[in-house]
Formats: sequence, structure tokens, C-alpha cells
Amino acid sequence: MVPGLLERGPVTLAFAAVVAALCLDVAIRHDPISVDFNTYMAAAQIGLHDGWSHIYDQGLVAIQQQLLAPGSRRQPFISPPTVAFTVAPLAVFPHPVAYVIWAVLTFGAFAAAMALAGISTGLSRWVAVVGALAPWWIMHSVNVGQVVPLVAAGLVVGWRLLRDRREVLAGIAFGAILLKPNTAMLVPLALLFATRYRALAAWGATAALVLLMTAAVLGPSGVMSYVNQMLGPWPGGADNVTLRGALDATGVFAAVLRTLIVVAVMGASYRMRASPGMVVPLAIVGSLLVSPYLHGSDLCLLAAAGWMIWEAQPKIAWRTLLAIAWVLASPFLYLRGESPHLTQWPWLEIALFLALLLSAIGPLTAWAGSRRRAPA
Repeated sequence: MVPGLLERGPVTLAFAAVVAALCLDVAIRHDPISVDFNTYMAAAQIGLHDGWSHIYDQGLVAIQQQLLAPGSRRQPFISPPTVAFTVAPLAVFPHPVAYVIWAVLTFGAFAAAMALAGISTGLSRWVAVVGALAPWWIMHSVNVGQVVPLVAAGLVVGWRLLRDRREVLAGIAFGAILLKPNTAMLVPLALLFATRYRALAAWGATAALVLLMTAAVLGPSGVMSYVNQMLGPWPGGADNVTLRGALDATGVFAAVLRTLIVVAVMGASYRMRASPGMVVPLAIVGSLLVSPYLHGSDLCLLAAAGWMIWEAQPKIAWRTLLAIAWVLASPFLYLRGESPHLTQWPWLEIALFLALLLSAIGPLTAWAGSRRRAPA
């Protein structure tokens, strides 16, 4: 039965992975359903009916949220305008139907991206897709209707295109970062130091085009509203999965740590410039570590980075580390209260980041050793 399933190709794996993940999703339906999607759709409705320059009017957002989902939790809309633009086509559907479509599309896109972009075959390919979809935060992201699975899907597709030397298309795929920049902000920087100039140029052109279109749609007042929103205080509870949550790093200490991480990403990206399969996950993990604002659902990017490493590094040490992480993040341990707390996950990110840095240093060490052993 299993060999037959594996022989049907990546499309079957994507479908089976989505079904398995959705079945697991039923187990944690106590999460606040569609709370993030409600906020996205509230902003989209305001843009469609009152003008896009008003989508950061939090009073209007609160009113629209009440109309869409009476009694649901209220929260401000602080996402990039691109998120409101993305969900706007779903406004033609009744809100519950729109949420279901959004959940299936975002979750399915992430699963399909991994199944179709994988380079391993057979059981290894199956394990990678299911393993990356298994952590509880993946199910949590679809419950709240987060946009982050789309970001993860775009990065997975870009990763494969970059490996295949299709750099222009890879840069365009990395444009998904614009939906939630804080989760993968170091990827363009890593492309620069990995000397993937065409991919970086394509990403830059994509970002510039999106920013110009956004500015034209929002208008000057809308752009200023977004800037003011970003400069203002952020909602509470968004630093559990950050250096502040894990290390209580604030002020100068946090700034120094973030600077060291950014410098390490630059140096390691240059060292691994011949291995783009490792540069992208390195930049993702570095981005998660330096970001001052994250939620549990944003760990979808950690799952994507783990999947990339699984595909790029078939060594037993790497795959054992990833398998342990997937087990610790399983919804079964989460429901039993035995999964690590949110404030503990940055420690896993730190361990993974250090392992990636060591893999970048490794070739240099081996080269130096060969030079010492060479005859005079």
C-alpha cells in the first residue's frame, strides 16, 4: 500500500499531506477560529467600500470585525497592505465560506509547495512533507487564518528555483516575503552575500513594483497611516517567540545579539555561496531570531527551513535533529501540555543556527587542514 502511494508522485503526496494535517487540525479546534483572517477581511472590506487609505483606521477595523464575526476577539490590523489586497477577492463570499477557502488555499499551498519542490524521493520525500506539516503551530496558523503559510510556500518554491539556477524566478517567488517581512527579512541580504545577484535583483524589482502599486492604491494619507502604525506600540504577547521571550534580551544586549546574528548570516552566506540550499534556511532562522515581533503561527517559517535542510542535507545527524524537533512540536505533546513553551523554541532556533554556522565553517576548516598536510 505505501510503496504504491509513494509511486504516484508528489501531487499525491501533497494531497495526502494536507488530509493528514487537516485531520490533526481537528484536535486543536479550541484555538480562536479565524481571528487573524477576520482582521484581514475587515481591512479588505474597508478598502473596498471606504477607500484603501482607511484600512489602518482601527476604529473602522473594529466595527467591520464586529459585522463580520459578532462576538469574536478584536485586534488591530497591522499587517502590510499586501495582505488586505490578497484576501480582497474572497469578499464576494459569505465570511465563513471565505475563511474555509482561505484556510484550504494557504495550507494547501504550503503542503503542495513542499511536495512538488522536494528533491528527495520515496519514503524520504513523504517523511519530509508530513514532518514539516506536523508541528502544532502549522495547525494553529490555519485555525487563526494566518497569511504566514503563503510566505512559507513562496520561500519553498524560491528555494527550489534557486537550487536549479533559475534565479530570476526564484527572486520573484521570494516576493512572498512582502506579505510578512519580519519572518524572513534576512533572505535578500543572504542572497547578496551568497552572490546570487540575479535573484536579488529580481526580488528587488518585485518589491519595488509592489511598493509602487501599494503607494498608488493607498495614497499619501494611507501610506502615512501605515508608517505611523509601525512606529507605534505593538500589541502585547508578541515577544514570546523572540530573543526577549527566551533570553529576556532588551536594550543594548538585544541590539548586540541581533547585530551578531546579522553579521553571522552575512559571513556564512558568503561561505555557503556555492550551496544555496543551505543559505535560504540559514537566513530564515536568522530572521526569526532577530525579529522583535512574532507569534506562534510564525514558526511555519521554522518548519519550512527544517524541510529545506532535510532536502539539502541527507546526513543522519541533520535528519535526527529535525526529527526530534518535529516530535517535540507534535500536536499530541502540545495537547498534553508536554510540548516546549513558546519561550523555549528560540533555543531550538539558536541550536539550529549554530549548527548551520558550523556547517559553513566546516569546509574552511577542511581546506585549512589539507593545506597544512600538503607537501612543501
